[in-house]
Amino acid sequence: MPYRHQLPTAVPLAHDIEHRPGRKLPYKARVRWVDPHTKRRRSMAKMHAGVDAAQEWIDALLASAGRGIDPATANQTLAEYGTAHMQLALRGLEPKTTDPYLAGWRLRVVPALGHLQLNMITNGDVDRTVYAWIADGEGRSTVKNSLAVLVRIMEQAVRDGLITANPARIKGWQRQYQLAEDELDDPRSLALRDWDALQELSQALVARSFDQYPGWGDVVTFAACTAARIGEVSGVRVKDIDTTNWIWNLRRQTTPSPGGLADKNTKGKVARRVPLIDEVRPMVAQRVLAASHRPDARLFTGPRGGRITTAVLRDATHWDDVVQSLGYEHLRRHDLRHTGLTWMADAGVPLHVLRLIAGHGSLQTTQRYLHPDLQSVVHAGRTLSNHLSTTPGLPPPSPGMSATLRRL
Repeated sequence: MPYRHQLPTAVPLAHDIEHRPGRKLPYKARVRWVDPHTKRRRSMAKMHAGVDAAQEWIDALLASAGRGIDPATANQTLAEYGTAHMQLALRGLEPKTTDPYLAGWRLRVVPALGHLQLNMITNGDVDRTVYAWIADGEGRSTVKNSLAVLVRIMEQAVRDGLITANPARIKGWQRQYQLAEDELDDPRSLALRDWDALQELSQALVARSFDQYPGWGDVVTFAACTAARIGEVSGVRVKDIDTTNWIWNLRRQTTPSPGGLADKNTKGKVARRVPLIDEVRPMVAQRVLAASHRPDARLFTGPRGGRITTAVLRDATHWDDVVQSLGYEHLRRHDLRHTGLTWMADAGVPLHVLRLIAGHGSLQTTQRYLHPDLQSVVHAGRTLSNHLSTTPGLPPPSPGMSATLRRL
C-alpha cells in the first residue's frame, strides 16, 4: 500500500464529560471535530473512573490536536500505527534489510505488543517482550531484526509527536542473550537440587500469593516434575491426562497473541507424551475430579479461573522476592523445566527417551543434561577393562606392569 502523505493540520475540538452513575467507569469523556481532509464530523469517547482522569484524557487530545495530530491517530494501537506508517519508518533501507524487518514485525512484534495503545507502551513492556523471545529460543539475528523494526516505528511516533521518548531503545538485551546461551551450555546448573527444595519453593510461593492460593504451588510442582514450560502447563486439559497409564499427552501451550492469550501448538509443533510420577498423581487426580471430568476443562488455572502465563505466575507469587529469600537469586520459571530434565537424566532415563519427553529437536540439546561425574568416569574405565580382560585373544597384563600400577 503506497504511503499517503498528510500534512499536520490543527483542528479545534469540542469536548464534554458525562457522568453515568452506577457504572464501574462512570465518567464518559468525549471529543468531536471535523476532519480537515474529508470534511466529515468525527468523535471519540472513553470511559474513566474519575472526572480528573477524564479531563486528563481530554487535555492530552487537545494538546495533540494543537500540534496537528489527528485525535484518532493519537489513540491508535501499535499494530494500527505500524501498518499505516511502515513505509515511512523504513525509508532508506535496502530490501535485503526490510524483508527480515517485516518478518520480525509480523511474526513477533505484532503478536506480542500490537494490541497495546501506542502511547501506553513502556520500556518494561519492551524489556519483557525481548526477553520472552530470547527464552523461546529465537536466534540473535531474529531478535535484533524484530527489535530494530520496533525501534524505527516508535521513532517515527516520536517524530509525529505521539510520544515523547522511544521506549524500544532498551539496553542490556545482548547480555540477557549471553546469559541464555550460557544457560543452554550448562542447564544443569539452574536446576533445583532435590524434591525437598522444590516443595520449599512451592510452599513459599503460595504463602506470598494473595489469599495463599494453593494452585500456584501445584503449577510449580507439576512443571518441575514433568519438565514442561509454564505455557504448556497452562494449556493442559482434562482430556490430555491418561489416568490409567499416568501419561500426559502434551498437545498445546498458552502463549501471548494479538488481543490476548491463545492456545497454540507446542513449540516444536509436535505432540509428546510425558510420564506423571507418583509424587504428582494425587494432585492431578484431585484436579481431574474437581473438573467433574469435563474433557475440555483446564487442569490448572488462576484463582479466578484465568489462564496462566510465566508473567502471571511471577507477579501473583512475588517470585523474584521469594527465590531471592531462598537463595536462588537467578532462578526463573523456565528453570523448573531444567530441573525436571536434570532429575530425569540423573535417574538414568535413556537419552533417546529423555529427548522425546523434552521435545528437543536436537540430540545435542538433550545431552547437555547428562552429568559425567567422576564416579561415572571411573565406572566406564572399569567396564572397559572388564570387557578387554574377558575378550579372547588379548594378552593379560604383564607382572611388571601390574606392580607399577599398584604403586601408582
